[in-house]
Order: sequence, then structure tokens, then C-alpha cells
Amino acid sequence: MGINSLPELTGIGKYTGEMISWMVAQGHEVTMVTSFPYYPYWKVQAPYSGNFYKKEVLHKGRLTLYRCPMYVPAKPTGLKRLIHEASFFLSAFLVIFRLLFKPRHDVTISIAPPFHLGFLALFYRFFKKTPVIYHIQDLQIDAAKELKILKPEAIFSLLFGMEKFILKRADIVSTISEGMQKKVKAKMDADVVLFPNWVDTINFYPVENRELLKPNWGFATTDKLVLYAGSIGEKQGLDSLIRIAAKLVDHADIKIVICGTGPFKEVLMQQAKDLALTNVHFLPLQENNVFNDFLNMADVHLVLQKGDASDLVMPSKLTTILAVGGLPLVTAKPQTTLHDVIDKHKMGLVIMPEDEVLLTDAIIKCCAEPYTQERINARNYAMEYLDKDGILTSLTNRI
Repeated sequence: MGINSLPELTGIGKYTGEMISWMVAQGHEVTMVTSFPYYPYWKVQAPYSGNFYKKEVLHKGRLTLYRCPMYVPAKPTGLKRLIHEASFFLSAFLVIFRLLFKPRHDVTISIAPPFHLGFLALFYRFFKKTPVIYHIQDLQIDAAKELKILKPEAIFSLLFGMEKFILKRADIVSTISEGMQKKVKAKMDADVVLFPNWVDTINFYPVENRELLKPNWGFATTDKLVLYAGSIGEKQGLDSLIRIAAKLVDHADIKIVICGTGPFKEVLMQQAKDLALTNVHFLPLQENNVFNDFLNMADVHLVLQKGDASDLVMPSKLTTILAVGGLPLVTAKPQTTLHDVIDKHKMGLVIMPEDEVLLTDAIIKCCAEPYTQERINARNYAMEYLDKDGILTSLTNRI
């Protein structure tokens, strides 16, 4: 069970969707309790818009999706996100209740966030004795506290108490990075399984003469493309890119490309327009059939995090960047998983978060040098540590 799934192309929905599709391909029968696809647009997408509940049966009956209605705010705030997730919890509860009268499942995997879906998994286990895997993609409550997304402060003691209740009762707790693993262990004082996000290293790979791909998106082969691709939200601090672009106007070959959608995209577009910037380009989400070429054309891939978010979330975009042999320019504090993995394996540049001078200088440096070895190291790391079949086989073996 999880709020995000097929057919979403980014974020948690991408990984959940790929996981259940892989399991079905291995011959397992999978039931997914989820919502209608809305992320990262924050609007239910066609052809799902206008539905109440919907049941889909795919792959000759081996995959069943129960889609539950919920409130989707056009401009999410801390309070609106709470209502959004609470509405899904309530509608999903009705589906879980109905599943009590169907044959028992062998295991329940609850994907967080939203963290409180774990209560539904425990509710199902109470009646059906089905083991619960509680898998944490983001430390949602910690991030909301550090980034000051929710107020008042008093609400956090309640939320952390609810989270601890779930953690202590799940049969297996897993998360996606070593840094998050340490933080979760500190909450529950028990073993936490490392279950990292993966990448399809067959469909995402380096392309030779990648500069020849740039005209497909309207750029010159000599342009240096600095790409941010993903959700455009507050935890990324993307407004800094507009200010940096203003400082880079004398570097005519450097183009800042922001690809994706999210609640802050229109704000960024207006800021760029107000400054009459011609070196900032906004592109929509790219389809899967061109995404490998799209990533390959970039000279630099931005992986931006605010300092307060370090080790509370792990950017999902990084896996595909590494698979195509891209050059990641990462903002992360020392002694965080993101900083240490990039630095240890020499597969990109990592600088302190929220320092626009450092980021500007790093962008210029990345565009001036080829970083050939770093790109090779990135691809090799993806092949060795992030292969989808290896990671998902490990999970099903544990189950």
C-alpha cells in the first residue's frame, strides 16, 4: 500500500510502480492499494480524473490495483498536505476493510510517506496475521520539522509518537540510505534493513557523442547544459538557480535547464521573466522513450538539497543520473550519505548546501572540464550497487 504508484514517472511512485511490475514479472500475485496518479503535477491526471473508486486488473489477473479517492491541493502547504494524506488514509481504510473478507495475502508492504499508512498495515495484520514490511522512502516528520513545513511545534510530539508506535510493531523496517538507516535505528533501537532505490541499467546507459542530442531539445551542440530534473518544490531551494543564472549571463554557452513540474514552477518562471533571463529554460516532464537521451545531453546534473533536509530524504533522481554516466553536482553536508557516497566513489562534485557563490563557481568549473573519469565511475557504481534485478531479488529473498 502506498499513495504513489503506477503510472507516475517520478519520485516514490516510480519506484513503487517498478517494484510491483517486477514482482508480477517474477510470477507473484500483487494487490496494490493506492491513489489516482497526481504527482508531481498535484492534479489527478487523465484518464483517471473524475473517478471515485476504481479497480484495475492487469497482467492476466496477477496485478490488481485499488485506486482510492482523495483531496489533492493545487498548491500544497503543510496543512493541506495533512488533509491530503488523511483523506487517502480514510478512503484506503475502506478498501483494506473489504480485503479482510478476501483470501489472505502473504506479506504487506507499506510505503512511507505518508507515514501513517503503517496503521492500515497493522490493522490488516491484526485480523489476517500477515507480516508487515514498513518501507521508508522519506523521513517525513523529521523533514517537516526541520524545514518548518508544519506549525505549531507541539504537533510533532504526537506525530513522532505515532511513528514510533508503527516502527516498534512492524515485522521488518527498511529504508533507502545508510544515513536514513541510522536515524531510523535511533528511533526504534532495533535492526533496520537497507533497501535502496535502484535503476534499470539496461534502459539507462551512456550515449556516445551526446552533444549531438542537444538540438533535439532546441539547444546548440556547443551549449553547456546544467540540468535540474525532478519535482519543483520547496525542499530543493530552486529559487537560487534564478539568481545564479543572473550571475552567469556573461557565460553565453551555459544554459540552466529546469525540467519537471511542481508547486513552485510558476513562481520560478515568473522570477526568470521579471529578470528577462534568456539562459534559463523550463521544460515539461519527459516521456520514458526519450528520457535516456534527455539525461545524456546534459553536461551537469544538479542534485540540490537544503542543509536541513540532509539524510532525511534521498533524491530519487540520482540513480538514473549515475546510470547514464552523468556528472552530478550535489549539495550535501559532510558525513551525510549523499555527500559520502559521491566523495568516496569519485563520481561527481559535492559542495555545502545553500551557498550560492560555491554553487555558481562549481557550475562554471563543471562546464569547463570534461570530468571523464567521474562519469565512468558513476556508471560503474550504478552497475555494481544499483542494479534493479539485484536489489529486488534481495528483497523477495528476505520475504
